[in-house]
Amino acid sequence: MRLGCIADDYTGGTDVAAALRRAGLRTVLLFGTPDPALELPDCDAVVVGLKTRTVTATDAVQQSLHVRDWLTRHGVDRVYFKYCSTFDSTDDGNIGPVTDALLDTADEAMTLICPASPEHGRTVYQGHLFVNGVLLSESPMRHHPLTPMTDPSLVRVMSRQTPHPVGLLTLPVVRAGHEAVHTELDRLRADGVRHVVVDATQDSDLDTVAAAAQRFGVLTGGAGLAGAYGRVAFPARLAADTTPQPPSGGPGIILAGSCSAATLEQVARARSVFPAYRLDPAAEPDLLRRATAWLTANLGETPVLIYSSAPPEQRVPGAADLLERTLGALAHAAVDLGARRIVVAGGETSGAVVSALGIGAVIVAGEEDRGVPWCHTTGTPALRLLLKSGNFGSPDLLVRAMKEAS
Repeated sequence: MRLGCIADDYTGGTDVAAALRRAGLRTVLLFGTPDPALELPDCDAVVVGLKTRTVTATDAVQQSLHVRDWLTRHGVDRVYFKYCSTFDSTDDGNIGPVTDALLDTADEAMTLICPASPEHGRTVYQGHLFVNGVLLSESPMRHHPLTPMTDPSLVRVMSRQTPHPVGLLTLPVVRAGHEAVHTELDRLRADGVRHVVVDATQDSDLDTVAAAAQRFGVLTGGAGLAGAYGRVAFPARLAADTTPQPPSGGPGIILAGSCSAATLEQVARARSVFPAYRLDPAAEPDLLRRATAWLTANLGETPVLIYSSAPPEQRVPGAADLLERTLGALAHAAVDLGARRIVVAGGETSGAVVSALGIGAVIVAGEEDRGVPWCHTTGTPALRLLLKSGNFGSPDLLVRAMKEAS
């Protein structure tokens, strides 16, 4: 195996798995800390999706190091820590603490901090993160219910999460080529810098950085750098996609929990096409029972939508855990009722659904949108599963995915 990736949420795992697969690497995606006895199929990369983005830093570090140990036992000597391209985190972590722990374990002196994903509109310039041309602090991420991002400076954000020096690899250096990047990284290392925030506004910038980063045993970033690293570091790749497609058919359900602007628009489109039910903890004290009754009455040949996604003024404080548990339980109920196509919007929601269904591993298939691949389970019953990061996808994604999978 060539590369091991640790993702801090499940949709982050599908995103980076899609990027590696697109780069030609045979990729296996696992959910949760792998069983020590798990036998992997022949592959070039393995991605392990965890739910560590919003847990305590101590727990995030512990889970990540468990996966790191498992990867080491399977012969992996290069590890990629994948987090969201909007750098979702708080001042306590967990990006800084997990990165430091991985560096300490690998006895590495330096790594890159590179969330840029230009194809998704995430760019970094002068150390500041932009979302579709808008500073992170002015984007809808400033209203995120769990990890509101109000500071666009990645150097400042990272400096609050680690006791080690944080530096910047500027865009002019990146544009000067990988040899210039090598020289600048050597200079920063000599100055004691451990974490290097990377400017990148084009995919070609990521290719340059990846070419200079092959000496690192630990890398961190979004799916953009991971895909570039796969292309540059492993040139002997698959010439064509040979992943078998899962069978179609069976009732379909969309479960949406993300409150991102992108998901809200996608939910609005889906609501106009499919039967829809909104989970509102403020209005319904017996949330799960009522929603299950609606699901039982409506699930059939036509796909259905159940969502808790809401704009800031409609959200109920402290209800996130309840809504995640409810959506997970509804996924389980839907499968019991015969659902075989499941589309999930939101990282935390995806984690709840995958956990409720007891899914430990999937095969990554074709992408519905960039970074949003279909996956299929290998057990019984066979399920088609699409896990979508809240910020990803075109406005018609949920409608198109469910119609095309029928």
